[in-house]
Amino acid sequence: MYAIVDIAGQQFKVEKEQEVIVHRLEGEVGAKVDFNNVMLIDNNGKVAVGSPFIEGAKVTVSILSHLKGDKVIVFKKRRRKNYQKASGHRQFLTKIQIENIAEKAAKPKKAKADKSAEIENIKAE
Repeated sequence: MYAIVDIAGQQFKVEKEQEVIVHRLEGEVGAKVDFNNVMLIDNNGKVAVGSPFIEGAKVTVSILSHLKGDKVIVFKKRRRKNYQKASGHRQFLTKIQIENIAEKAAKPKKAKADKSAEIENIKAE
């Protein structure tokens, strides 16, 4: 069983007990975090695809540690102008472990029925 989930603006393919390094998340080490932005769940061949997200599905993760990525050197130079500039950056990251993938009501949203009911209420008023 695996899922594709949106974590901190990036999409990851995750499985249970997998460790993933993502952009820095809020929370203490050992805390549990739920993500509701699940785009796809594959449960032994039964695939549920959301539009864009699956309603009722969630991925539970635990925060293992906060760390910093490798240093990236940014070097700028303009030739024949005697201009050189170097700077560096280290990204803040979080290491998480996937605890559970739940697909309670893995059905797409019924947007059309809800909109038609709202339109009828507006017309009645």
